[in-house]
Amino acid sequence: MSLALRPSACPGLLRIVQALDGGICRIKLNGGSISAAQAEAVASAAERFAGGVIEATNRANLQIRGIGSEHGAMIDGLMAAGLGPSTAAGDDVRNLMLSPSAGIDRQMLFDTRPLAEQILVTLQSHERFHDLSAKFAVQLDGGEGLAMLEHPHDLWLSATERDGELVFAFGLAGCPVDSPVGTVSLAQGHPLVVAVLELFLELARPDQTRMRHLLAECSLDGFLARLAERVPLMPITGWQRKVSPSVLHIGAHPQGEAERVYIGAVPPLGRLNPTMLRGVVQLARDQGDGSLRFTPWQSLLLPGVHVVDAPQVIHNLEQLGLRCSADDALAHLIACTGSTGCGKGLADTKGDARQLAALLQRHGQTLNVHLSGCQRSCAAAHIAPITLLAVSPGHYDLYFRDAAQPGFGALHARNLTIEAVAALLDARSRSPLDA
Repeated sequence: MSLALRPSACPGLLRIVQALDGGICRIKLNGGSISAAQAEAVASAAERFAGGVIEATNRANLQIRGIGSEHGAMIDGLMAAGLGPSTAAGDDVRNLMLSPSAGIDRQMLFDTRPLAEQILVTLQSHERFHDLSAKFAVQLDGGEGLAMLEHPHDLWLSATERDGELVFAFGLAGCPVDSPVGTVSLAQGHPLVVAVLELFLELARPDQTRMRHLLAECSLDGFLARLAERVPLMPITGWQRKVSPSVLHIGAHPQGEAERVYIGAVPPLGRLNPTMLRGVVQLARDQGDGSLRFTPWQSLLLPGVHVVDAPQVIHNLEQLGLRCSADDALAHLIACTGSTGCGKGLADTKGDARQLAALLQRHGQTLNVHLSGCQRSCAAAHIAPITLLAVSPGHYDLYFRDAAQPGFGALHARNLTIEAVAALLDARSRSPLDA
C-alpha cells in the first residue's frame, strides 16, 4: 500500500519515524483491542525486523522500536494481519479512544463498540477527514468503571441518563470530567462526530491543528450555534462524570458476564518483548476469550477469564514479567524512552524509574510518578500527580500537579537525584500536613 507522506513527526504503521535507537512504527488498535493472531504478528515483526522492543502507548496503541532498513516486509506482514488502515491516507486519523473494558464492563451504560466501528470507517473513508492532524483525537465513553478520563481530546462523548433516556453528553477540547457543552441522542452520536469534524475543518486555519487552537479565536458559543444547524443539540446542566478507582486496570475485576473476570497486567514501564507478548497470547487462547486489550495506562487486559482460573493466570502473567498487583510500585510508574533511545532525552528515564520503584517499594510507597526526559511529555497525555523532569543524567526537577499551575504543576525542588526524590516523597507522605 503506497502513501504520499505528509509532514508529521508522529509515527504510524505506514510511516516509520527515526529515533536514536532506530525506526518507530505505531500500530493503531481499534478500541485498543487485538486478537491473539494479530498480537503474534506484532511479536514476530518486532523479533524479525526490529530490536524486539514493543511498547504499549498512552493512547492504547502499540509501538515497535528499533526497526532496521527492511521495514517494507514488516509493514506488509502487519497489514496482512489486519492491523492497518482500510485506506492508506486514513492511517493518521484513526484516533478514537474507548474504555479498555468496552462491552464487558459491569458499570457501562452503552456498548460503544458498534458506534466506534462506524466512526472509524467514516474517518478512513471520508477523504476530507484525511486533512485532520495526526494528533486530532475523539473519545467515546460508555460510562464504564474502567475509563481514562483525564486525557484531553478534541471531541469527547460520554453516555449518561437524562429523563430516563440514554444520551451522549459531549465536550470540545477537554475530558469527560469537564463540564459538557451539550447532549445529543444516541442516534445522533455518529452525525455529531461527523458534523464537529467537518465544521472544524471549515473554520480552522492550517496552523490550527487542534480544537483548542480554534476555540482560542472562535467563541465556543459561535461554534455550537453553527453545530446546532447540522445536529439537534440539547442543553445539559449539573452533570458530572462518575470517577471510579484508578487501579481497575491492575489485577482481576468482574465483567458483566457472570463468573468471568478480566485481568489487568502492567508491562514494566509499558515495554514488552516478543517472549512476553507470546506468553500472554497463549494465556488469552487457553484461558481467556482469545483477545487482548491495551489500555491508556500503558498496560493490557486479558478478558474472559473464568473466576476460578484467575489466580493461576495472574501467577503465569507475573512469571512472564508483568505486574498484576496494585501494591507493586513499578506498576504505577511511567517513563518516556529517555536518553537511551531518544536524542532529546536528558536522562535514562527507564533506568531511573526502575531505581525509583525499588526505593519506593522499600518504603512501602505506591505513587503515580511520571518521569519525562524533556518538556515534551511523550509518555503522559495527562498531568500526573507527580512529575520528574530530567535536567541532566540522573537528575530531575520535581513537580506536583496543581490545577492552578500550567504544565506539570507546581515546581517543588530542582536538580534532585533519584535517591533524593525517593527520600523526599517518603518524607512528604509521612508528614501530617499531607495526611
